[in-house]
Amino acid sequence: MPPSLLRWSALFMALSLSACDDAPRFTQAEPGEARSGGEATVRKSDQNAFSMPSANLSPTRRLDFSVGNSFFRSPWVIAPSTTTARDGLGPLFNTNGCQNCHIKDGRGHPPTPDSDNAVSMLVRLSIPNEPAYAKVIEQLGIVPEPVYGGQFQDMAVPGVAPEGKVRVEYEPLTVRFKDGSEVELRKPKLQITQLGYGPMHPDTRFSARVAPPMIGLGLLEAIPEAAILANAQAQAKAGNGIAGRPNRVWDDAQQKTVLGRFGWKAGQPNLNQQNVHAFSGDMGLTTSLRPFDDCTDAQTACKQAPNGNGPDGEPEVSDNILRLVLFYSRNLGVPARREVDSPQVLAGKNLFYQAGCQSCHTPRFTTAADAAEPELANQVIRPYSDLLLHDMGEGLADHRSEFQAGGRDWRTPPLWGIGLTQTVSGHTQFLHDGRARNLLEAVLWHGGEAQAAQRQVLSFNAEQRAALLAFLNSL
Repeated sequence: MPPSLLRWSALFMALSLSACDDAPRFTQAEPGEARSGGEATVRKSDQNAFSMPSANLSPTRRLDFSVGNSFFRSPWVIAPSTTTARDGLGPLFNTNGCQNCHIKDGRGHPPTPDSDNAVSMLVRLSIPNEPAYAKVIEQLGIVPEPVYGGQFQDMAVPGVAPEGKVRVEYEPLTVRFKDGSEVELRKPKLQITQLGYGPMHPDTRFSARVAPPMIGLGLLEAIPEAAILANAQAQAKAGNGIAGRPNRVWDDAQQKTVLGRFGWKAGQPNLNQQNVHAFSGDMGLTTSLRPFDDCTDAQTACKQAPNGNGPDGEPEVSDNILRLVLFYSRNLGVPARREVDSPQVLAGKNLFYQAGCQSCHTPRFTTAADAAEPELANQVIRPYSDLLLHDMGEGLADHRSEFQAGGRDWRTPPLWGIGLTQTVSGHTQFLHDGRARNLLEAVLWHGGEAQAAQRQVLSFNAEQRAALLAFLNSL
């Protein structure tokens, strides 16, 4: 037997002796494991891996995907313009195109020290909840900052002052493994400067958020609500310190509270509303669901600026464009996994389970038979997320509530495709604010309900850490 296989065989034996009795032991890949998105899985692993249509999308329906893609990629322009289908940008905004944040349909990143604007990282704002704002809280999940609103916008059209500048500084934080190895984490310190409309409320809460990857969103939307809630019930019953909770959020179209599943705190109920709020907050574009510019009463120049609405009051983003962008965002395929049978990857998978990571990063679901798109129905998918809220500890806390999510709560992010981040987006900056510069740092920031898992990882030796990372990078 080659030395490398002997080494991994020894690691398998060690795992079988040290792992928890109820943790599975994997010696080979599971049937279909490489097809993370079921039949919709795409066979791309290059820089365009996140930009491909679902593999089972028919040629005819790929035309709608391509048109939606064009509206996702192309920049919007300031109104009035001869480009009437794409005008109305701003007056306040963070970027002029979806693709600027979701780089190649992938992950955003914090601003660099020499960046003019944050672009693919935005900052949420709110003030503490009070009973007088009960209706606002029911529908927005927060109380917006009175002058600057719920999202800080660092760009503006001519004649309107941007809200200010966003910068991030970092403090070092050293973590030590059991074997004596050390890793230096970086703790972010958000800097909001050059405020364009005066001081903020003294109790303003800030939350920096990088743009998440776009892959597999339609499949996540197609997971039955009952399956998500069953996970929450099972975790509560297990009594092992893992207690994921669903967020309950406002549905603008239905005008009622429903299950949340999208966004870093599961603050949006479905993809269409996610897109609508992004058009509004990120680019200052109106839709039929949000037919007003994102200006507060204190921002008079913003309110008075020209808009791109049609002569009969049609919104800047027509219902047809919104439909095409929705179709596109639902059908961005998930790339197939790589090297699922590798001894090192299988060893890492065992360590992933030994640490208990699968308790929150649920490996597998089956999508509903009545999914919004037929290609997404009845698919066995492997997102590695439960879409539930978990207390992630003080280290990751933003101290900002959002509907039923507290200041230490974050939705479990899907892990599928995470190993292709460098290839697609050109960096490996993870977590909600991009503080982690690689996957190991991301793991080491886990606290709260994930503290036990983090401690397990801290006990791993160098070979085990390499195996765990090999598994994560295969996803």
